[in-house]
Amino acid sequence: MNSPSFSLTISGPPFQLFSLPHLLALAVTFCLLLLLYLFRRQLQAPAAKRAFRYALAGVLLLSEVAFQLWHVLSDSWSAAYALPLQLCSVTLLLSAIMLLTRSYRLYEITFFAGIGGAAQALLTPELFYPFPHFRFVHFFVAHAGIILACLYMTWVEGFRPTFRSVLKTMGFLNVLLVVAFVVNAWTGGNYLFVSRKPENPSLIDFLGPYPWYILSLEGVAVAIFSLLYLPFWRKTPASAPTARNLPS
Repeated sequence: MNSPSFSLTISGPPFQLFSLPHLLALAVTFCLLLLLYLFRRQLQAPAAKRAFRYALAGVLLLSEVAFQLWHVLSDSWSAAYALPLQLCSVTLLLSAIMLLTRSYRLYEITFFAGIGGAAQALLTPELFYPFPHFRFVHFFVAHAGIILACLYMTWVEGFRPTFRSVLKTMGFLNVLLVVAFVVNAWTGGNYLFVSRKPENPSLIDFLGPYPWYILSLEGVAVAIFSLLYLPFWRKTPASAPTARNLPS
């Protein structure tokens, strides 16, 4: 039997939620996060920090370039679904810039929107292509990279969010929501899933019919961001970069 190889074309059945390839991709992501945590002290050296930041930023940017190039080569590029306006596409680009610039202001947003959005996407992917299709590999590399970037800035660079970061993230998401509404009306797309629910099973299925699930999503976002902030409540070291203590 021939082993599967990396593919640009779809073959076989579509992606199955919690299938063996999905579970293995989640396991690999977890192992990468665990390795980052275990080797966080070894990454404290300035040269190691710089190399890791640039390498991970390169992976994130190349994943987006590869995604756009795949659409062009497969003659499937459309403004309705290929613009980088989904939440994880936006946080991917912000994460790459954050890594390159060590921007705390971007960290405030990507920590909550990036981890919250990418974690939900990894668990319930809006994905139709099975392994080893390019889109399967790209999806998990990109979303795992977002979480790695946010946790790197936390565990290695020592950045810490504040409660104001939660409020800033909610403000940012609501501005992005308005942009998505306008772009969806122009392109017929469904960026941020504000025009209709995703076709694959997801958390949105439990949040009511359109358009009321959009309001429910606001509440879910606040709940998820609050849970992400909980480990930092009253535990932020005075020396950690925060909104009041930005690195020079």
